Amino acid sequence: MPALIEQPTTGVKDEAPFIRLRDVAKTFSRDGVAFKAVTNASFDVKKGELVCLVGPSGCGKSTLLRILAGLLEADKGSTISVGSLDEPFVPGRDVGIAFQQPLLLKWRRVLENVLLPAEILGLPTKASRERARDLLNLVGLSNAERKYPYELSGGMQQRVAIARSLIHAPKLVLMDEPFGALDALTRERMNVELLRIWEQSGKTIVLVTHGIGEAVFLGQRVVVLTAGPARMAADISIELPARRTLEIKTSEAFGAYSREIYALLGMS
Repeated sequence: MPALIEQPTTGVKDEAPFIRLRDVAKTFSRDGVAFKAVTNASFDVKKGELVCLVGPSGCGKSTLLRILAGLLEADKGSTISVGSLDEPFVPGRDVGIAFQQPLLLKWRRVLENVLLPAEILGLPTKASRERARDLLNLVGLSNAERKYPYELSGGMQQRVAIARSLIHAPKLVLMDEPFGALDALTRERMNVELLRIWEQSGKTIVLVTHGIGEAVFLGQRVVVLTAGPARMAADISIELPARRTLEIKTSEAFGAYSREIYALLGMS
């Protein structure tokens, strides 16, 4: 665990956020030139929330995700905490990650791909296989466990990747442009599927996206990051119905949130 990620030491469980970031910054060096990836990012995520990070390419979204995963250490951060008082958080064990590409092993069947994190962590085989089948049912692929990745569509492969990210019962699921490689119609269907999976699993999810509409549709909150140098522009609470269908994208409220984010990104 990076030194700057600490367990909460004060506060009440129901009041303390599951994730708390304050003034987080990260700078990289390229050919001897300093490059600011993240500047003064501050936001909270409650347990069970789905929060989207939105912004242009190179604005630091994926960097923040890697910091939360424990894969990178921030250069600065007055407070970076993940977890709660009675549930210690262990990066690696307690994080599930879904990437833009499913990254399935082509020589392993669907069930075996889902089981991979459980095997790496040394979890009990029988219980893990039962959980993998439950997760494949959750993502609508209960009949595909013996198929190979090449027998699945792009959307189905991404569902397998989501099931894999949940197999070890992580406390936090991080998604980095999970639907970015899909066609527009499949991406919309996967947005609806993700909300269903999130609702049924109850997981805390932080999702990175370039899509403003996608962020508004999926997120209970949207954290907006701007580029050049990267900085946090806003943390917007999305007050839309919890049960969302694609029809909500035609509503005035949805349009208003989208326009607000476009304006923050200088695109209005």
